Amino acid sequence: MSDQSSQQRTGAIEDAGLEEKCIEKEIVFAGRMLRMDRDRIRLPNGAEATREVVRHPGAVGILPFKGDELLLVRQYRYPIQQAILEIPAGKLEPGEEPLVCAERELREETGYRGTLEHLVSIYTTPGFTDEIIHLYKATDLVWDPLQADEDEFLNVVNTPWVQAKEKALSGELNDAKTMLAIILLAGKER
Repeated sequence: MSDQSSQQRTGAIEDAGLEEKCIEKEIVFAGRMLRMDRDRIRLPNGAEATREVVRHPGAVGILPFKGDELLLVRQYRYPIQQAILEIPAGKLEPGEEPLVCAERELREETGYRGTLEHLVSIYTTPGFTDEIIHLYKATDLVWDPLQADEDEFLNVVNTPWVQAKEKALSGELNDAKTMLAIILLAGKER
């Protein structure tokens, strides 16, 4: 079957009978950054099932450019027990617009503000969370720092853009939002 025929077939059945409806919601955990729900749902065929869903307020990630260098941050990530190199990022505050969050996070994590361009918004892992990350490119950086969060310790690492692309493509940068943002932007350069 040709790619076009496959796409047409998929498009025709894309939403037909796929929706799952919540019958009952139970909040299992509510913390500072996320909430865990256990929902009883009705499947398209009428049967019932359970879905465990991590509710997240959303986040931003920024590709900040200072000339031909990308500013990355190295920080320790407790869940994976290691320090990794990634783009500056942070979660949305309640009611906060993504652009405002991106401006704040850029200043808190790198000390710079700049001109922001929205690249894409992505769902990180829609199989178990509603987290969405809005990715931006920042240029025309001007030093204008904000106080970093009390529990955040990081180092800014100036990385030549060519090297950042190589690291993303080789898997050396293994943070998903960082890899995707770099590869996406590199693809737009073609």
